[in-house]
Amino acid sequence: MVVTPLLIQCRWRPLALRGWTTLVALLLMLFCVGARADDAIHARRRAAMIAAIEVDIRYTSKETRRQAFDPRVMHAMATVKRHEFVPDDLEPFAYENRPLPIGHGQTISQPYIVALMTDLLALDDDDVVLEVGTGSGYQAAVLSDLVKEVYTIEIIAPLAEQAKARLHRLGYKNVTTRLADGYYGWKQHGPFDAIVVTAAASHVPPPLIDQLRSGGRMVIPVGGRFFVQQLLLVQKTKDGKVKTRQVLPVRFVPLTGKH
Repeated sequence: MVVTPLLIQCRWRPLALRGWTTLVALLLMLFCVGARADDAIHARRRAAMIAAIEVDIRYTSKETRRQAFDPRVMHAMATVKRHEFVPDDLEPFAYENRPLPIGHGQTISQPYIVALMTDLLALDDDDVVLEVGTGSGYQAAVLSDLVKEVYTIEIIAPLAEQAKARLHRLGYKNVTTRLADGYYGWKQHGPFDAIVVTAAASHVPPPLIDQLRSGGRMVIPVGGRFFVQQLLLVQKTKDGKVKTRQVLPVRFVPLTGKH
């Protein structure tokens, strides 16, 4: 679960303040008032984002076979502060229902796609999940509110370092990051109840299949950069067989690494 940093409680009593003490108190009061106003603005923007996601859910229901998403998923989408996961100059656009660049040729995924991929995993509270492609850390933050543990891998060093620091600052205690090639998974912590891949692969990586628990699910976009990609739902049956289903045409940045 997410541990939310405590907010400054701005409760004021009449005090006989003088000089710098008075100035500091007034500045702190203005900061708190501004922070509350800022939080209210972001809350309204998140509500608008949720409304846009719900429109997309209805629009794609035939392909996804979903008339609505798990309320737990939608609650996570409504509470995770997406503006914390985008570059500062893009903060005004943080809650628009579209992907945004985060540097190094990578993007933070469209909120609807994040919600869809999360919902397809059919997560339980005690699940252990692997994410391939940490990016800014947004998908990991959404997952962390729904499961026991999240292990996330990023191959681009600056993004991995930034995401690790960001997730720590925001109090996500059950997310563990790693700088590595996600194609090979993270065998040490497997098998995983669910795996989500946030970049397009040319095929489903065999190491990830191996690290998926029997009865587990993987969601991964498959296809080339200049071709139609398909979001696949991969399920490993109790007897170890693998079934796949195409869910929706998508467009993701390519999975990088040796493969």
